[in-house]
Amino acid sequence: MSKLLMLGDEAIAQAGIDAGISGMYAYPGTPSTEIMEYVMKSDVAKERNIHADWSTNEKTSMESALGMSYAGKRAICSMKHVGLNVAADAFVNSAITGVNGGLIVVSADDPSMHSSQNEQDNRFYGRFAQIPILEPSNQQEAYDMVHYGFELSEKFKVPVLMRITTRLAHSRAGVVTREMQAQNELVLPKDPMQFILLPSVAKKNYRTLISNFDNFVDASQESEFNKYYDAEDKSLGIITCGIAYNYLVENFEDQNVPYPVLRVGQYPLPRKEIEKIMFECDEVLVIEDGYPMIEEMLKGYLAKEKVRGRLDGSLPRDGELNPNLVMAAINKEKFEIEPLPSTVANRLPAMCKGCGHIDAYIALNEALLDYGKGRVFADIGCYTLGAYEPYQAISTCVDMGASITMAKGAADAGLVPAVAVIGDSTFTHSGMTGLLDAVIENTPITVVISDNYTTGMTGGQDSHALGRIEKICEGLGVKPDHIRVFHPTPANHNDMVALLKEELAYDGISVIIPRRQCVQTMKDQELRMKVKELGLNEK
Repeated sequence: MSKLLMLGDEAIAQAGIDAGISGMYAYPGTPSTEIMEYVMKSDVAKERNIHADWSTNEKTSMESALGMSYAGKRAICSMKHVGLNVAADAFVNSAITGVNGGLIVVSADDPSMHSSQNEQDNRFYGRFAQIPILEPSNQQEAYDMVHYGFELSEKFKVPVLMRITTRLAHSRAGVVTREMQAQNELVLPKDPMQFILLPSVAKKNYRTLISNFDNFVDASQESEFNKYYDAEDKSLGIITCGIAYNYLVENFEDQNVPYPVLRVGQYPLPRKEIEKIMFECDEVLVIEDGYPMIEEMLKGYLAKEKVRGRLDGSLPRDGELNPNLVMAAINKEKFEIEPLPSTVANRLPAMCKGCGHIDAYIALNEALLDYGKGRVFADIGCYTLGAYEPYQAISTCVDMGASITMAKGAADAGLVPAVAVIGDSTFTHSGMTGLLDAVIENTPITVVISDNYTTGMTGGQDSHALGRIEKICEGLGVKPDHIRVFHPTPANHNDMVALLKEELAYDGISVIIPRRQCVQTMKDQELRMKVKELGLNEK
């Protein structure tokens, strides 16, 4: 243990190193930049082989961090506030997948727009994703919260959002550090379907997330970062959070505020203390640096005895409403949803007969037999159905483009080989940036771009990838010798397996393109002509 003079950003970075992170992922943006720079320059981080390199954007950094978490290791993903808009798809869905190794997402907000285009307050993103939020008021708390945040993340199996602001990020204070922890071992998720957000899985995971909300509240209630300072003068009560607490106490001699103060550092809000200060004090002043989030929420607390809805169980927390549910709520009756009759059986969706994705998966499964399960990261498209029997070929599906970056994060964690499966249309939508990340570091992953010439899942719309995939990959820096194309049919099975095995053994980034037209577009004469003009069928 030692005491160091540190920026808030540096305190977070040092805490990550001391808490046993295996990866730090970020895209540069003031006021968050110094977090990654500190880790990149740290000799200890190098000695501990902590992965630390800039990502192409905030979305790819979030997905790579989630991939490292999938492999059981701890990771931090940091960005400035507007960066979370770019990462929002992966961020919100990570609350539904949950995590394996601890994952902390740091959002550095910028009130007054010192170097930004807006003042958005990303506590709202945390509320939207329905995950715990930590908000330090000083550098020591920022350091301590990282250690606590990883424990919270691994206890509840959810990502944790840490929100800081410019003043905390770029001011210095003494920080007492802790003894360094060992990194987590490489371990895959116990539930092989956890990270595959097909509707049947996502619905179950979402119910688990919302059922945990009371546990999140209890954790806030017991948190050392939420403190109630009582006082005799009840004419005013003050609720403050984060760095704004400092602005309050600086106004009083010896920092002795004469009014009751609730200092919030962890969300959801601690209900007991909220109720205590609101009912004991004549009025309540809310001091928060950013949007009036707590202030808006308090107005809900004031009306809580008169308002019913989804929060108190009058209506279900998940799923669609219907007239019966509404009438039951009006009449204050408990509405029981009747189970479907046994004659009405649910049928899982399936890939079309004759689909090229099927033959590609069969070959991939065989090529991976020597390596074991849990190494294939998939994406959004028809091929996601490869999660179901009889293929059970994939282990994740989080958001558009996440296959490549999650495979990269898992490979960074030591899961080699790691495979990404993505469709042609999804690749041009969100996969190219992730491939660029992998190219820059020559990450040993195998990217399978399953090309069926179209956007098959949504009805056969045009794909921007048509006739361009090899040139895009080569332009991004993939070596031409490791851009391989095959025609996925049963007759070519042995050749496909051999080709896949070659690239799985390659210590670097490779791209394999199984190419065969979607069976649902065979009658599309215009597409047939484009394919013929491009000479794709000849390959």
